[in-house]
Amino acid sequence: MSDSKKYGLRVTQVENTWKAEITRRMTATKTVVSKSHDGFATEAEAIAWGEQSLQGFLSKQADRNKRKTEKHLKAKSLAAAIAAESAIDEDEIVDEDDEDDFN
Repeated sequence: MSDSKKYGLRVTQVENTWKAEITRRMTATKTVVSKSHDGFATEAEAIAWGEQSLQGFLSKQADRNKRKTEKHLKAKSLAAAIAAESAIDEDEIVDEDDEDDFN
């Protein structure tokens, strides 16, 4: 199974079939189903589908998180560059004002 504390796999029997659910822990007391599939003939089939789907789900989440982090870091570095440029411009304006005082 998965090492994730946030996501897990739950397999339950519904009448004569099995159901697999990928669950996500929202809070300490609340868990929601992120993805499910039912109608499996055996518990082993449900577990196999669940483990495969969970790995794909976690992989997608990791890729999404990486893209969002890269986007955030790019925006942050752009903001820092703009702030640095703005500080340089302000220093030049202050220097020009100082020169006017001496003339």
